[in-house]
Amino acid sequence: MEMSAADVKRAATVDGRAPSASSPSQAPEPNGSEILVRCLQAERVQYLWGYPGGAVLYIYDALYKQETIQHVLVRHEQAAIHAADGYARATGEVGVALVTSGPGVTNAVTGIATAYMDSIPMVIITGQVPTPAIGLDAFQECDTVGITRPIVKHNFLVKDVRDLALTIKKAFHIARTGRPGPVVVDIPKDISLKTAPFAYPETVEMRSYNPVRKGHGGQIRKAVQLLLQARRPYIYTGGGVVLGNASAELRQLVDLLGFPCTNTLMGLGAIPASEPKFLGMLGMHGTYEANMTMQHCDVLLAVGARFDDRVIGNPKHFASVERKIIHVDIDPSSISKRVKVDIPIVGDVKEVLVDLIAQLREAQSRPDAAALSTWWSQINTWRKQECLAYKDSGEVIKPQMVVEKLCQLTKGRDTYITSDVGQHQMWAAQYYRFEEPRRWINSGGLGTMGVGLPYAMGIKLAKPDSDVFCITGEGSIQMCIQELSTCLQYKTPVKIVSLNNRYLGMVRQWQQLDYGGRYSHSYMDALPDFVKLAEAYGHAGLLVEKPSDVEGALREAIRLKDRTVFIDVRTDPTENVWPMVKAGKGISEMLLGSEDL
Repeated sequence: MEMSAADVKRAATVDGRAPSASSPSQAPEPNGSEILVRCLQAERVQYLWGYPGGAVLYIYDALYKQETIQHVLVRHEQAAIHAADGYARATGEVGVALVTSGPGVTNAVTGIATAYMDSIPMVIITGQVPTPAIGLDAFQECDTVGITRPIVKHNFLVKDVRDLALTIKKAFHIARTGRPGPVVVDIPKDISLKTAPFAYPETVEMRSYNPVRKGHGGQIRKAVQLLLQARRPYIYTGGGVVLGNASAELRQLVDLLGFPCTNTLMGLGAIPASEPKFLGMLGMHGTYEANMTMQHCDVLLAVGARFDDRVIGNPKHFASVERKIIHVDIDPSSISKRVKVDIPIVGDVKEVLVDLIAQLREAQSRPDAAALSTWWSQINTWRKQECLAYKDSGEVIKPQMVVEKLCQLTKGRDTYITSDVGQHQMWAAQYYRFEEPRRWINSGGLGTMGVGLPYAMGIKLAKPDSDVFCITGEGSIQMCIQELSTCLQYKTPVKIVSLNNRYLGMVRQWQQLDYGGRYSHSYMDALPDFVKLAEAYGHAGLLVEKPSDVEGALREAIRLKDRTVFIDVRTDPTENVWPMVKAGKGISEMLLGSEDL
């Protein structure tokens, strides 16, 4: 008896095993598109964000014939990558997106680069013109491998359908192991049609790719000795702690040692904001106490962070104070890249912290309690600056107040906050107090405007019972605002809080401080009526113009749990983000307010 198409589909189970060769009748070989879908099923992919086009129509046909993977049709390819990226950041799973050749790929480039800069595990499937047409300037052709090479962890061009399954296995393995990152798999149209036997490998070994997981025991022992001898210690952690799921270990370490701790923008939530030993975010818009502690510590433990320019400011100024640095990172190329370190430890941050904690507990000595007490006294003196205090007359809406109020109203609820890029992003990082990791989703390294709404869509699909708020500005939100249509179609009721100051706020702030108040093209002269626009897309819109109405609007957005809500909050257009370290200055050379100008 011949197997029906449904029988064949059931036989090709998600673990990748093909139908038994002993079947009474041999099933037809799947084509490349069907092989791709079976590979994604084997990887237990639930959601796929994409946009169809000529080069991927066979793949879309294969998706039509299955039911285990939900495809989400976005309105722009950039949003497909951002949504898959947001999903990956919130869940820790590999985000998957699908775009067509040519403009589909070039529209996706910004999203791929965004994920690459923040080390987000993703697999992006791109369509390509048929193999014989590659290099002949065919319709909708571009050199996908060449274009994306600088912004991916790795990329593949599949030239033989028999290599497709192994290539997909390699792509997922590379994306999620070591320092995570996006991987592009470029599939020519003829490869998606040709047939081959299907077998998905359970494991994969790559001679040229073997990331180190276990930290060197001798280096960890040196780190323990240095930490126990420290008189002014500091623990500085970045996004690597969140990506490495090492927040529990970090909290154990901080409790064990009693040392002060800071997070970068990407690391917020790794340690609770309510933890007394947490000094807040550090860097260009970090707290006074976090930055001063960073500059004046004598032993610095850096975990999953990369000493980037927005964190340490001028490297020469940072190096002017002598300190010993221990640097733990999965990526050896990140160690001593910008700042020379004394004890490098290459390895998975979670495993290294487990070993570090074990050795600290076994050690006979303990940190000098008197020295640590003196150090905390100094830190508490810096804390008295109250650098995040702001003047609120009650007459205009202060953006800081909006974020604080949102934080109060969502306390105790499972809430995810996304942001776009600019002043609102910094206010969200400063004033929303994150207690858990993976709750703060934003673009750090590339600083991409427009990510907030697609991020929120991706998260809401993964976390349908959680509150998902996008804190944005009237400039950023318009870059991917068409995704309001996607929110309606796929029933992802996110809440958008637009801090509308009628300016490209961070640009205006820099123009005020560094360009003599010459506000060149930073004022938004022709803004839409966002309430009407939200309603046109089928959502709820709220306009807030008075401070007294902020809380009510936020409560209403939370109450409308099954609706996407756009809150247009008219905020003070003159407000700046403080503290601030200007370009070229040292981390401790902060402006705390307009009085420092």
